[in-house]
Amino acid sequence: MTHFLMSDVKPDGMKLEDILSAIRRDILYRCTKIMEDSRPEAKHVLENNIEILSLLSDAIKLAEDSTHTLDKAFGTRNVDGPRIGDG
Repeated sequence: MTHFLMSDVKPDGMKLEDILSAIRRDILYRCTKIMEDSRPEAKHVLENNIEILSLLSDAIKLAEDSTHTLDKAFGTRNVDGPRIGDG
């Protein structure tokens, strides 16, 4: 069972790219709160967040590509069952 993602048991769930984009927005917001903090710990956390943002951007692109692939092959999502995999 999925908690957040769209599935046969959660047809009102979110697409992976939408969840990742929301997380990216939250991290960006947090970055704005610490970007003027010159303490080494804040700088370290900011650098980590910047790396995480880059990884999230890559993950979002992959998730969008998967959605595009499924849409092209099987049409838009049908709530009656999964487009691929075991139902």
